[in-house]
Amino acid sequence: MILEIDNLGVRRNREALLDGVSLRVRRGSIHVLVGPNGAGKSTLISAILGLIPFDGRIAMNWTGSGTIGYVPQSFAVDPTLPVTVADFLALTRQRRPVCFGLTAAARLSVARLLDGVGLPGLESRPLAVLSGGELRRVLLAHALDPEPELLLLDEPTAGLDESAVRILDERLLAAKRSGRTTVFMVSHDLEQVRRLADVVTVLDRGTAG
Repeated sequence: MILEIDNLGVRRNREALLDGVSLRVRRGSIHVLVGPNGAGKSTLISAILGLIPFDGRIAMNWTGSGTIGYVPQSFAVDPTLPVTVADFLALTRQRRPVCFGLTAAARLSVARLLDGVGLPGLESRPLAVLSGGELRRVLLAHALDPEPELLLLDEPTAGLDESAVRILDERLLAAKRSGRTTVFMVSHDLEQVRRLADVVTVLDRGTAG
């Protein structure tokens, strides 16, 4: 198991957002978390990432890179920030600050990442003007490189058209086939769940079953 969660609880003021959640995520699998709105699915992802306080136990059992890739349900971009898609993807791919321009190696890496999510030629597009679906694919490209040992996705098909969903499916299946990446994702897309999921956990009213 790459991820073990035992008796997890999250409270906000006096309200229990999660209560007694326990689950196991098998290494190399695509594990999907489903449930109604308000059940605490995004809260669980935030707890795994260590973004919020929680009770109980969350254990990561790394055997490889120990890296986590993450695509959030929403991602706010400051419209006044002059950052292009290439700038964003190159931030961790060169030592030189991107404000001084991209290195040749970073440009090649960015082009490869965008090709991989079906967005060729989008390097110079300002991040703030992307559609919701385009932004989600850029975030996916960022999350998949370098190759993560655990990939966390929160509603990854939101805002994606049919062709983009197919690209997402292909990337997730390729990650699974590599044997190096485990996928843990929240989804409302039941058709995608049927296509991809090895394991499905239902979260309802803050408890898992």
